[in-house]
Amino acid sequence: MNPKMSALYRYPFKGMSAEPLQSIRLTPGETIPLDRRFALAHGTTEFSPQHPQHLPKTKFLMLMKNEALAALKTTYDDNSGVFSVHHQGVLKASGDLNSLEGRCNIEAFLQDYLGDEVQGQARIVEAPGHSFSDVPNKVLSFINLASVRAFEQVLGTTLDPLRFRANVYIEGVPAWAEFEWQHLHIGDVVFKALKPTARCAATNVNPQTAQRDQTLPQMLYKTYGHRNMGMYMSVEQGGELAVDMSF
Repeated sequence: MNPKMSALYRYPFKGMSAEPLQSIRLTPGETIPLDRRFALAHGTTEFSPQHPQHLPKTKFLMLMKNEALAALKTTYDDNSGVFSVHHQGVLKASGDLNSLEGRCNIEAFLQDYLGDEVQGQARIVEAPGHSFSDVPNKVLSFINLASVRAFEQVLGTTLDPLRFRANVYIEGVPAWAEFEWQHLHIGDVVFKALKPTARCAATNVNPQTAQRDQTLPQMLYKTYGHRNMGMYMSVEQGGELAVDMSF
């Protein structure tokens, strides 16, 4: 198999559903537009939309500590700004994230849904051009599916690759080859390798069942001596990125 990009995702709301993309235009020094644009902050979190700064993920509601989020299916409409939340196939909340009323609708549902897991009054936060990534840099996260399959053989089970919440999934390169990347060319886009992605307890959550049914960071360390799965990459040269592009 020739190396290719087999899937592309964005996550408009930190900790919420992956949204598949067929193509996207990337800009140097930026991530996928709208990726991690919104986050649900604890009431105790200090975040300034006027002067946004990178904060630890523990300042927000996220899968590492709040696995119940995986049971929600969310969508964001770019044109209307409407964010919708479904649970067990039922629409539970919907609102325009550009409006105070819309945000209040979403916040009220999530506050009730998460209960004592929220510290204080939950609030939706954002800042133009800011991404609530786990790292300070503007990056895309890459997963080599051959590495996932190699790890599956160690575990003796299959893993949903969406556990790793990557933006880009790659096929057709050897397992663990991503750790040797310095630059990667896909179409006209040139990526620069930043650092391997160290995995946290969020990967233990099954995205289909919302249950913690694995101990993946511990197993990675026990098997390979590190907790890395995937690579953070920055955009050096922009252009169009599309599913099934070879490189």
